[in-house]
Amino acid sequence: MLPEGFKARMKNILGEDYTDFEKALGEANVRAVRVNRTKISVEDFLDRTALMLSPIDYAEDGFIPESCEGIGRSPEHHAGMFYVQDPGAMATVKAIDVREGWRVLDACSAPGGKASQLASAIGDSGVLLANEYVPKRAKIIVSNFERLGIKNAVITSLDTEKISEMYDSYFDLVLCDAPCSGEGMFRKYDEAITEWSEENVKLCAERQREILNNLSGTVKPGGYLLYSTCTYSKEENEDTVLHFLEEHPDFSLCPVNEKIIAATADGLDGMKEARRFYPHLTKGEGQFIALLKKDEKSKNLSTILYKESIKLPSKEEITTVKKFVSDNICGELCGRIIKWGEFLALIPHDLPMPPYSVFMPGVMLGEVKKGNFFPHHQFFSAYGDRFRRKELLCRGDIRVEKYLRGEEIDSTLTENGWCAVIYEGVALGGGKISGGRLKNHYPKGLRNN
Repeated sequence: MLPEGFKARMKNILGEDYTDFEKALGEANVRAVRVNRTKISVEDFLDRTALMLSPIDYAEDGFIPESCEGIGRSPEHHAGMFYVQDPGAMATVKAIDVREGWRVLDACSAPGGKASQLASAIGDSGVLLANEYVPKRAKIIVSNFERLGIKNAVITSLDTEKISEMYDSYFDLVLCDAPCSGEGMFRKYDEAITEWSEENVKLCAERQREILNNLSGTVKPGGYLLYSTCTYSKEENEDTVLHFLEEHPDFSLCPVNEKIIAATADGLDGMKEARRFYPHLTKGEGQFIALLKKDEKSKNLSTILYKESIKLPSKEEITTVKKFVSDNICGELCGRIIKWGEFLALIPHDLPMPPYSVFMPGVMLGEVKKGNFFPHHQFFSAYGDRFRRKELLCRGDIRVEKYLRGEEIDSTLTENGWCAVIYEGVALGGGKISGGRLKNHYPKGLRNN
């Protein structure tokens, strides 16, 4: 049952449209899939998937499946061909034309849906800092990025105040998908209803203003600050944006993409450039979007305000990993190899490593044990298409489900050694060929039971 205070608020906001809104909240929430263009093109995905899909008007890579039952266990999902994402959440990144090569910060990025959208949009020539204040939630981003084969990202767990102390006028785009009262998630999560209160709305608004203030200095001159929430309250949306603009006159509110305008309603109090995503207007959950641009005339220079802190591998480790790459990979791997805990990691981007609270620096390559190199799952996921040996699986092959259960499978390869396991042309994982059998190296925590 909807809180009475919330109902009164929404009747005041929506007027005669409230009845349609409340009716929509009584329906099932909508789930969608976004094609992960880091690994596969939209065209190839549509050719290869077994899902029955309806396109989303404002997202060329977004689709609503006829059914989502068992979708997380599907080979396509395991291979990172798509990310399950709410259509409303998908709209936020679509509000701006993100360019390849951009430096991007997603300041509140768990579980990683919008962050992975951004990673695909900026391409391997760009760099993404995906930050999440809660460490447990930051680990979820790591898991999702491994599956999606993302190479161009660093994942951190930092307070936004610390981020502001590390980066001055550095990012082309900063996304602040701020923690909020979650009114837009009422039909998706029951706890969002039970936890709602007027007091929480006010507390969230205060926190959002603090976060935006912290992030303002990280945007480069002419760059963008994209603010979003999954709530409807004016205090957390239009009022927060207005407060920010009053405090930061070097920013201005600007229009979003036309397709997002067509799918959303105007912001309140004449703030038409801001957009409101309502479930009675467009399929999906609630979302607020505001795009802010920093004055190009600002004289601030892009600056890293910290000293990078990394550990270099030993000569033995470098020799071992380079031999593995030479024997198993087509071409060279571009970037720096560093030591990350017990593992070696590849940094294929130009962002210096923050001095602490880094959960993923780039691509985990693997570890050296007794002179031998053992590849990490992320290595296979990110660079599987570059392996010399590939075990090719396709839809309907009985070996697919066996592999996803962690079982050994028959191999078509005659040469022994490490290989990538490829499903419908996309890297699924890895294994080691020995005598016509593939020893399974798909991580236990990811397997279908």
